[in-house]
Amino acid sequence: MAKVPLTILNGFLGAGKTTLLKSLLIQAHRQGLTACVIVNDMSELDVDGVLIANTELVNASKHNFFTVSADSISSASGITKLDDALQQILAHHHPDMILLETSGSSHPLPLVRYFRRHPHVQLKGFLSLVDSVMLNDDFAAGSALIPRLQANLQAGKRHIENLLAEQIMFCSHLILTKNDRLPADLVKSIAQAIHPLNPYVAVMAVPRGNLALGKLQNLPDYDFHRVSQLIDELAEEVDNSLSGERSAWAMKAAVIEDDRPFHPQRLWDTCHQFMSTGVYRSKGFFWLPGRDDLALLWNQATGSINLEFISYWKAGILRHTNNHLTAEERQILQQEVDSAPGRFGDRRCSLTVIGEEDAANAFAMALKRCFLTEDEILWWRSGGIFSDPWPQRIARVSV
Repeated sequence: MAKVPLTILNGFLGAGKTTLLKSLLIQAHRQGLTACVIVNDMSELDVDGVLIANTELVNASKHNFFTVSADSISSASGITKLDDALQQILAHHHPDMILLETSGSSHPLPLVRYFRRHPHVQLKGFLSLVDSVMLNDDFAAGSALIPRLQANLQAGKRHIENLLAEQIMFCSHLILTKNDRLPADLVKSIAQAIHPLNPYVAVMAVPRGNLALGKLQNLPDYDFHRVSQLIDELAEEVDNSLSGERSAWAMKAAVIEDDRPFHPQRLWDTCHQFMSTGVYRSKGFFWLPGRDDLALLWNQATGSINLEFISYWKAGILRHTNNHLTAEERQILQQEVDSAPGRFGDRRCSLTVIGEEDAANAFAMALKRCFLTEDEILWWRSGGIFSDPWPQRIARVSV
């Protein structure tokens, strides 16, 4: 039996991997192709897995969707979990493709080494997604990345620059994301600045995950020979950096769980005044008083934060009398809301903050101070209205 083609979506935190994955899944569904998915999230709060599962294109019960959370898929334990997921997929399916989305802190080397001799899976594309806005803001339009990498090498240390550069070095296709937010000439300069890290691959600018699935299907097999020397040179350093409880990049994932809504103004002020450069990513689900029927997605990468509408809270749906629900449907929803653990039905805030340990912890603590106090909850429930500076027109996530 022919090997199953697998494509890896790799790249730093917030580069747009989940957006691209959803786009590819939708295209596969429309073309009648079968796809299986593995999603990795270093946090125990598996936000990306929830977003993909909500598309209903793949489902864990169908053995075509697996998540590896609270772990790096590049670590020894992560590779073991990946192997187990692939075995379960192949025991139930022979799909047209497998798509693997790694966490932003994942290193390519262990994955390439694992797939180099896999008996049933053929690595096709290794796509490295690079956030062009982040490179522009934090790395002088990309021109500072290579000098910082060289400085790390001379000092014998490994830091974020090493991970960013090596994600590019191992890729078969280099994809610049969020290029629609920058002038075309600046995007070209960024591409030229980072292309020397892997001059053998094409650079594509892909806004909002708009990559045609046909380009993936026509990819040649991944060229393991091209990176064999790179594996030999980096293997010991990478393996050492991934061993133990903390990686060499010292990233921390802090999880925030609370049934209370955020105070809109305090949240706005905190995000504009408190977030430091050491916070690489924060994401999750939350709600606000004044629009408490909306389940919102919090999506922050580097200095930008997006609010997106995911769906309606079940408790919010029940409040509306014109929702065309039957009495039986309302009863089922009410039972689900009543069984939820929080004080506000199924409404709750669940976020993860990822970054350098001190910065991530500090930002997480600042976010916790944004929840309504008990006095504010009483005031709100009695009809009080909070100032809400957040945009009233919020994009809906397309699935």
